[in-house]
Formats: sequence, structure tokens, C-alpha cells
Amino acid sequence: MKLSALRSVASVRTTALALTAALSVALLAGTASADPQKAPSVTSVSKDGRTWHLKVYSAAMDTEIPVDVQRPLDDSQPAPNLYMLSGLDGGEGSASWQGSTDALNWLSDKPVNVVLPIGGRGSYYTDWLQKDPALGLNKWKTFLTEELPPLLDDTLHSNGLNALAGLSTSGTSVLQLAEAKPGLWKSVAAYSGCAQIADPAGQAFVKLSTETWAGGDTKNMYGPSDGPLWAANDPVINAEKLRDTLLYISSGSGIPVMGDVQYYMNGAGPMGAVNLGLGMVIEGAVNACAHNLKDKLDSLSIPATYQFNPIGTHRWSYWEDALHTSWPLLAQGMGLTQP
Repeated sequence: MKLSALRSVASVRTTALALTAALSVALLAGTASADPQKAPSVTSVSKDGRTWHLKVYSAAMDTEIPVDVQRPLDDSQPAPNLYMLSGLDGGEGSASWQGSTDALNWLSDKPVNVVLPIGGRGSYYTDWLQKDPALGLNKWKTFLTEELPPLLDDTLHSNGLNALAGLSTSGTSVLQLAEAKPGLWKSVAAYSGCAQIADPAGQAFVKLSTETWAGGDTKNMYGPSDGPLWAANDPVINAEKLRDTLLYISSGSGIPVMGDVQYYMNGAGPMGAVNLGLGMVIEGAVNACAHNLKDKLDSLSIPATYQFNPIGTHRWSYWEDALHTSWPLLAQGMGLTQP
């Protein structure tokens, strides 16, 4: 090869190496100067008397989550946190502890921070595989077990002791969350929740709630019906993880009393009868789930407190009563000695 050709090749190689080096430096510089991922944080606190309205940034969901907290009468001393999850609509509407019960007033003399996350309609407060077109990005398990607790402890100066209560769909969620992070919540109360989700009956209940009523797609939640995530998130299958947690499990039989009939039929016309029938069937189904959980816990010699009412449909008045009945156990887990 001629000397001029060799020089030409060498020149091309030198130019290529220089361009590669420059590009590498630019890429590294860009990486170094890029903003790091935002960390979970309490972005704002608005105080309305004893109620604090928090906005909490979730890095997992890349959004701000509203969290209401009812502070104890005496907030000069560290207090425990009682997390209360709402049902299918995630506390976004009137079907919530705040809107459908007198729970906050009843708890107002208790020395606890009452924590009410708002959001997660139809999500079961779990981590979904992928974003759902209707229900968005849901990483509630990560938010409630990893992101929110240390932020609350810091913001509220709480004492680090927690209890957790939920009803209907979140009656399933509270058991899943307790199994996901054993020891985070010392006591857990599940009211009218279906504890099994991996078998066909349990899956049907989840799909009825998330798909039929909330408009989501459970394939985005746990994958296909035969996928492994259904069993991985089934509270009955994973019941061993509930050991050493104080447990309260309640449900009705589905048999209505006159108060149930009046509640559903009052001014509702034909739909009243439909809703009454649904309230009966749903509560009967979750009652069977709750008994299956009892059988599994008994087989593992894991103690729990059960309240299986011989009557009752799927509605808020029963869950409000269950909160009152379960309070001594919730209080015990939070280290409270007063009734």
C-alpha cells in the first residue's frame, strides 16, 4: 500500500477515535448532570384543625397521593398510626370511612394518628404488573409498605407502632400488605374481605370488583389467571407470613335483617332488590373465604380473633360495628392500654 493511502487510513482512524471519545465524554457528562430520580417525600401539609391533609410523592407511581391524618387530641407526645383503607373506590368518593361512617368521630378521643390514604380505586392496593388504561399505574404495596411509613413517622413524630384495618376489597388488601411486610403492622383487622384470590372463586370476586365495577383489567394486575402472581399474593396460601401479627377477621352470613332490607330498598325501586341480592351474595361469599382463612391459620397454629355474625349483608354499618369490636386488639398492637 502506498504511503499516502496509509496516511489516509490513519487519519480516518484518528478522527473516529476522537469522535468516539468526544461522544463518550458528552454522554458521561449528560449522565452526570441529569436530575436524579425524585425520592418519596411529603410535598405539602395543610392543617384544618386536627385534620392534616398531606400530599405524599410516590416515586413508585410518580405522582402525589393525598393522605388525610386525624391527629390525637394531645399531639405533644409520639403516638401510633392506625392506617384505615377504604373499599373499592379507594376513598375517592363517599363510600369511605369518612363519608359512610362515624369512625373518625368515634376515634377522636383515641391517642392515635388515624391515617387515611386517598386513591387507588379498584387497585386492591397492590403492585400491578403494568399500567392499566383505565386505572393507571398502581404500585400501592410499595407505597404503603416502603414509601409512606417512614415519611409519616418523620412528619407526625409518631412512635413507630402501626395497626391496619380494611373492609370489603381492602379486607383482602390488609392481609396481603401484612404478609408483604411482616411486623410493620402489629395488629391487622379485615372486615368482610375475601382472603383467597388464587382459586377460581377468589379470582371471580377480584375480577368482579376490578373489572366489572372499576373498569380495569386484572391481566395488568397479576397477569393471566394461571399466572404465578395470583398465588404469590393470595393471603390464604401465604398465611404463614401472618404469624406474630394480631389478627381480627370478621364477616356476616349474608342473611339480611329488616335493617338491611330497609337500607337497600329505601327509595331505590327495582334496583333496591338487585342491590340487596348483591349484598347478600357478596357477604355470603366472603364469609366462606374468611372460614377458609381460619382453617388455614388453625392448621398452622396461628391464633386470630374471629367474629362470624349469623346475619348481615355487605354494607358499611356492619364494618363500623366491627371497628368498635376490634378496637381492643388494634389498640393492643399499637401499645395502648386504654380501652
